[in-house]
Amino acid sequence: MAREDPIIPPELLLRAYRAGIFPMSDSRDDPDIYWVEPRLRAILPLDHFHLSKSLARTLRRERFTVTCNTAFDAVIDACAAPREGAEESWISRRIRESYRELHRLGHAHSIESWLADESGTLHLVGGLYGVGFGRVFCGESMFSRATDASKVALAWLVAAMRRGGAELLDCQFSTPHLASLGAVEIPQSQYLGLLEAALRRPYAGASAGGASSAGAAVFDADGLGEGAGFAVPTGFAALLDDAVEAGLSSSPGNFIAQSLTHTS
Repeated sequence: MAREDPIIPPELLLRAYRAGIFPMSDSRDDPDIYWVEPRLRAILPLDHFHLSKSLARTLRRERFTVTCNTAFDAVIDACAAPREGAEESWISRRIRESYRELHRLGHAHSIESWLADESGTLHLVGGLYGVGFGRVFCGESMFSRATDASKVALAWLVAAMRRGGAELLDCQFSTPHLASLGAVEIPQSQYLGLLEAALRRPYAGASAGGASSAGAAVFDADGLGEGAGFAVPTGFAALLDDAVEAGLSSSPGNFIAQSLTHTS
C-alpha cells in the first residue's frame, strides 16, 4: 500500500507566509518540500494593474463567466497538470493536499474563468489560486486553456482585493505574463516591509455599500483566527453587489473594467 505523504500543517504554512516564505517541490511526485525566500520578490501593485484595451474589451463583452471559490480543487489540479513546453510542475501531491486543507479552513481561495459551449454548459478554462491572510493575498499559480482566461481571473482578483480592502498582492516570481499586467520586482527586504505594514492593520471586511462585513474575521495577534483571509471572497461578493447597484448586474465584467480603468 502506497504511503500517503502528510500535509504541511496549516499553522506552519500560514506562519511561513507571514514571514515571507513559501513551500515548493522539485516535481509533481516529490514527497519532500523546501522553503523559498526569493532575493527578488514579484508583487502586483493594486493601483497599477495594466488593463490593456484588448483585455478591457474582453471583460466588457462578458466572454467569460467568473466565479470565486467555486472550483478550488479543479483549479489547483489544472495548475499542477503537465503543460506542453513547460518545466516540471512544483505543485506536488503533498502541496496540493496542503492547500486544499487551507481552502477548507478558509485561508486559500480561487478565482475561476468559465466558457459556455453551444448547449450553455460552462467549462473551466482558466483560473488562479493562492493564500489570503489579513490584507495580503499570495498568488500561487494560474492556468489558462483559452485566450485571456487567466488574465480575466487576475483582473477580477485585483478588483476584488481593492474592493475588499486588501493592500498587498504577492506574485512570488516575475514572469513576462505577470510583468505585462503590471507586476514588478522588489528586494525581499522591501517586500517584508510591505508585508509587515499590511499585517499591522487588521482586516474587518468590505466597506459599507457592498457586501456586509458581518462575520468577516478580525484577526488575532498571529493572524490565524477562524475565517482569516476573507478579503478576496468578501471583496468579490461586494463587487457583484456594486454591479447590481450600478445597474450592471447583467454585465459585471463591464463594471470590473470600469473600476480598473479609473485608477490603472
